[in-house]
Amino acid sequence: MITNISLTTKERYLLEDARSHEEQCVLKYSNYEKLATDTELKAVFRTNGQKEQEHLETINQLLTGKVPSMSNSQSGGTQQQQQQKQSQQSPQAQRNTSQQVGGATGFNASDKDLCTDMLNTEKYVSHTYDTAIFEFKDAPVRDVLNHIQKEEQKHGEAIFMYMTSKGMYQPK
Repeated sequence: MITNISLTTKERYLLEDARSHEEQCVLKYSNYEKLATDTELKAVFRTNGQKEQEHLETINQLLTGKVPSMSNSQSGGTQQQQQQKQSQQSPQAQRNTSQQVGGATGFNASDKDLCTDMLNTEKYVSHTYDTAIFEFKDAPVRDVLNHIQKEEQKHGEAIFMYMTSKGMYQPK
């Protein structure tokens, strides 16, 4: 069931920021999946990237004034659906996609570097959702943002678990 809402100016700005963050996560996970050398890490990046695409779609729905139900999780869809989703991204995300990290001359990041960057990114994005949740007047929107934030935390956990299992990160 989809609920309709009216957004305040501040809520709209927060959602536009969230959209930008999700676009960057989609882009990074896509690029880093290509750059990673370990197949297990590629799978973590691919899975997280698919969820980030779902988050982006959810944020776009919120920006149109529709609150999707979180009881039925969205699915990744087919490759054709993924391509259609990418074509619906903002012009900034499309420009960023054409400037992929892997194409940069002299860029050679290790799997540890990629993980460290994505773990830091997930920490940041999760924090921005934490702040945004308190700024929305409608409980259903707060619930959706809380759902996304919990998934962002799971992304960070997956990266953390991968890093610790490979000896890349040793919490003291």
